[in-house]
Amino acid sequence: MSTSPNPPASKVVIPEGLRVQLDGFRRHLWRVKILEAIAAGVIGLLVSFLLVYGLDRVWQTPGWARLVILLGGVSLFTVFAPFWLHRWVWRQRREEQLARLIARRYPGLGDRLLGVIELQSQEGNADTLSPRLREAAMEAVAAETGKRKLDEALPPQRHRRWSLAALGLAGVAAAAFTLTPRAGLNALERWLMPLSKTERYTFTRLENPPVYRAVAFGEAFEITLRLSGDSEQRPSHATGRYGLQPAVESKLAKDIYHFTFPGQQEPGNIDFHIGDLRHRVRIEPVPRPSVESAVAVINSPDYLGVPQRTVDLNTGVVSAVEGSSIRMELTTNRPLASATYGPTRAQVIEEKSDSVYEPVDGKLDLSGFTAKTPLIEIGAVPFEVPFAWADELGLSGESGYRLRVDAVRDAAPTCYLQGIERQKVMLPEETVDFEVLGEDDFGVKSSGIEWSGQFTRPTDETPAKGEIKLQDGGPEERRVMSPASFSPAAYGITPQKITLRGYTEDYFPKRKRTYSEPVVLYVLTRDEHAQLLKSRFDRNITEFEDLARREQELLDENQRLEKLGGEQLQKEENTKRLENQEQAEAESERRMKELTDSMESLMKDAARNGDIEKGTLKKMAEALKSMQELSQQDLPKVEGKLNDSQDQANAAEKTGKDVSEAVEEQKKAVEKMQEALAKANDANRQFEAGTFVNRLKKAAGEQNGIASSLVEAYDRILGVKSGKLDPSDQRRLNEATSQQANTASDVRWIQEDLANYFARTSTESFKQLLTEMKESRIDVGLEEVRALLTTNHSYVATENSKIWADKLTEWAKKLEGDKDKDGAGGGGGGGGQSPEDEDFEFMLRVMKMVQQEQDLRAQTRALEQLRRGSDKPTPAHAP
Repeated sequence: MSTSPNPPASKVVIPEGLRVQLDGFRRHLWRVKILEAIAAGVIGLLVSFLLVYGLDRVWQTPGWARLVILLGGVSLFTVFAPFWLHRWVWRQRREEQLARLIARRYPGLGDRLLGVIELQSQEGNADTLSPRLREAAMEAVAAETGKRKLDEALPPQRHRRWSLAALGLAGVAAAAFTLTPRAGLNALERWLMPLSKTERYTFTRLENPPVYRAVAFGEAFEITLRLSGDSEQRPSHATGRYGLQPAVESKLAKDIYHFTFPGQQEPGNIDFHIGDLRHRVRIEPVPRPSVESAVAVINSPDYLGVPQRTVDLNTGVVSAVEGSSIRMELTTNRPLASATYGPTRAQVIEEKSDSVYEPVDGKLDLSGFTAKTPLIEIGAVPFEVPFAWADELGLSGESGYRLRVDAVRDAAPTCYLQGIERQKVMLPEETVDFEVLGEDDFGVKSSGIEWSGQFTRPTDETPAKGEIKLQDGGPEERRVMSPASFSPAAYGITPQKITLRGYTEDYFPKRKRTYSEPVVLYVLTRDEHAQLLKSRFDRNITEFEDLARREQELLDENQRLEKLGGEQLQKEENTKRLENQEQAEAESERRMKELTDSMESLMKDAARNGDIEKGTLKKMAEALKSMQELSQQDLPKVEGKLNDSQDQANAAEKTGKDVSEAVEEQKKAVEKMQEALAKANDANRQFEAGTFVNRLKKAAGEQNGIASSLVEAYDRILGVKSGKLDPSDQRRLNEATSQQANTASDVRWIQEDLANYFARTSTESFKQLLTEMKESRIDVGLEEVRALLTTNHSYVATENSKIWADKLTEWAKKLEGDKDKDGAGGGGGGGGQSPEDEDFEFMLRVMKMVQQEQDLRAQTRALEQLRRGSDKPTPAHAP
């Protein structure tokens, strides 16, 4: 009989009561753990927010810290909560998972529950798995479970505490928002956006506090912090610390904290603590902005005609002429943000001025490293320009920087004549060369010479007057040196007194010329020139006589020394005498050279005169030759021998020999001096005789000049009383009277000199002339003419003056004729000239030719100078 397979076992489910009880346990577990996850997330968020809030009250929480805090708080939601839910919700959803959880609290019950749940899921046939037995086991476990409180098997429950903590934190946050809403909102914003640039809120708030400050290198500096008007706190004290240096404290005064920090050389930070405010300022010490260079651009007044010029202002002072305008340019070491000048300050000047100074000020025009003032007008008062500036870092320049402008008056030019004596006598054909120096502080316009004449005796001629422009200058030429030549003959000037002056003109409007010190030139006639040469010759002869006497005295002393012998001469006291003799001889030699030079000059002038006799010139030349030999040969020999006698290496014999030789040489020199002196005196006597002719001619010319001046004024002075004369005519009459008195005096001296000359020479022609003059009673006649002039009897005075002029001319011709006869008959021996005379005459002609050639060249220079001058001289009196 066949057997049928075992019937399958029917599925057994856990009792309904046990299932309900497990479901309730699961729901309870889920509810608790979900609450815990929510509470933990809320706590994380609140804690991170409150942490940011709290840290912001203490310091400026950086963005990275706020980001870490935010991530930490959010992580409880994003990491912890999912983890918590996965652990306690997802992993506790099935019966066997719950049984294992219960087993932690009730191990036996939990194992039995796990067994029942496994029975529920077992599969088999009815023979192996008895349904009744499984149901019975489940019922037994269900009955046992029903007697237990599964809630006690739940894991530790924190939801209440965590919820309370969350509520507490929420309360704290709410209190923060309630009590400090702005701080709370600021913290919330900074918490939610940690990387934003939102500044933390502080109860102490500052109004625009600096975050960077450039300060002067090494100098103490100040920082001022002002509380904002909406600051909730106003601490009475504040501190600031530069790096690790001691803190600086400041008290609140009118909502301001004023800090003063010592000078710094290294960059650093200052941390300020004001209540809950923490503020940091970056400090960078840098040198102050300074002026590296300064220049002044000067525009001179238009009348000067000079271009704009630039002057360096390294000295801090610039000078400019009144009427100029100036612009100052400063170059700094870095760009400026602002710069000002002024107010300018007037400077004290010694000279009193009526000018009123008005200060100016303003801003400088900035361009990169350059700052410029506008144009500043320069008046008569010097002034100082202070400057102030600040760079782009806010640093100001050093105080006290100022530039000075000295207002300079356009002073009158100056003029000097160089290379010419203040007084000079000359013949008309001579030329005087000199230089005209013109100087002006702002440019010489032109320079030249001008002259005016004055007759020293009455005449109807017109005095010379004229000028020549020598050179044009220029605005930039402050010194002009012009060579000048003045020749009376070239300019048609007759003998008279000439006042010569140089002049200089500058560019100042309407300013008159500036003149040099005058030079007086006495342009003489040949007669007057000869008299002057005679006076010079007299002085030279007197000097020569004194020198000869001195040399004779030296010879006497040397002869005394010669008698002592060599051994005596080497004694100290005699050596001293020799030394003194040598020095005295050197002095004689020096004086002899000076006298020789003076005689050479006199000889040249005498040869130039032309009216001096050849015999006189020959005697002068012979005397001059002897003087030249004395100064160049004889006296130096004497001095040399005296010097040799003092040599320490000399033997006594040698010393005596040197002194003897010196005496011999000195005897020759003294003898030559006497001979030269005799020649000079002989020449002087001839010179003196020749001057009588010139003096008579001069007196005759003066008488004719008086007559001519009166004739020219006849129509105005004849028949008019002295008191009613025109002032110019009265002056003319007074000058004629004075000249008449001088001429009368000169004639008296001529008579006295004739008498003395005749007494010395016994020349018959001079005696005859003296007798005629005395018999004519000329001295009385000339006085009568003067008396007539005093009472304005002009016609009678004129006629008498002409008579005496003719008489004086007659005597001069007579005397001149007698001299010619004497000269032709004397010194000849047969009428022919000796070879020496011929040689001298030839030399004299050559000398005159050379002088004439020199005069011609000099006059040519003067005429060329006249041609080149832009202003021709006023026509002078023609010769």
